[in-house]
Amino acid sequence: MQGLGRPLAMATLPDPTPGPGELVVRVGRCGICGSDLHMTEDATYGKRAGDVLGHEFAGEVVALGRGTQGVATGDLVSVIPLQSCGTCASCLAGEPAWCAGFGLQGGGYAEFAVTRPNQCIKLPCSVSLTDGAIIEPLAVALHGVSLSGLRPGDRVLVLGAGPIGLAVAFWARRRGATHVVVQDIAPHQQARALAMGATGFAVDPTDPVGAAERALGGKADVVFECVGVPGLIAQAVDQVRNRGTIVLLGLCTRPDTINSFAMLSKELRLITSAFFTRGEYEAALDALDAGAAEPRLLVTGTITLADTPLRFETLRRRTHDCKVLIAP
Repeated sequence: MQGLGRPLAMATLPDPTPGPGELVVRVGRCGICGSDLHMTEDATYGKRAGDVLGHEFAGEVVALGRGTQGVATGDLVSVIPLQSCGTCASCLAGEPAWCAGFGLQGGGYAEFAVTRPNQCIKLPCSVSLTDGAIIEPLAVALHGVSLSGLRPGDRVLVLGAGPIGLAVAFWARRRGATHVVVQDIAPHQQARALAMGATGFAVDPTDPVGAAERALGGKADVVFECVGVPGLIAQAVDQVRNRGTIVLLGLCTRPDTINSFAMLSKELRLITSAFFTRGEYEAALDALDAGAAEPRLLVTGTITLADTPLRFETLRRRTHDCKVLIAP
């Protein structure tokens, strides 16, 4: 990273050396996440020049620091990008996001990255490194679905046809939702959304509320906001039924206005969802290990490190890409 508002650049850095209790992973695949784009634009995330981005990655363990246990060189692993101590009550409960030492693991936009064994999930032989790099967004989506209280037979509306929104559609159908409509302002992800499990796709920026209702056959029981744009919470309030649920998964660092009376008059639940549990990460891996083909449809391209700066800038604009992976 060269600084806020500046394109990424290739650089040659010293090979990382693992400290005590650490290990080095040779990165096989790393996903470009929408939050990576935000990190280079918004000071809220605390990123700065010299940082190496990349938190959706998998690779091979190639070096161990003194006293490192639980993994061996040669292991293929997916890295849980939630830095944590591994020993506190939150970590032992499988909730590393609430560890006092929590931080977001980066470094995946590189040939090698340092991490810790408690953040590594070994990949079975049926799961590729490409699969290992999409476990993180699958786990993020699963966490939101788990928090929502979704019940079999529910009508679900997903706002946003990016990787998280499409993964929410996948999990919602697996959890028994009978109607899952993905809504976006452009149609290019429609085929992918339907292949991921959605039962409908709504595109009508002039009448988003009506378009969703027509596709769902009524108001949604649960609305997942997976974009992070001001105004979408208010839209979701109009789209959900009385006593329904809105789940916020989209990252929005800009202020938004909420009409609390409109929410109160419908007695809605507004739930925020951040990160995931270790159990949800493992459940996402289990789905891939069991042969679920739908999540693999998220990947629309694989590029080299040299290609990354230009492709990264291209992704700032709306493209037909979904999840682009880097193969260092």
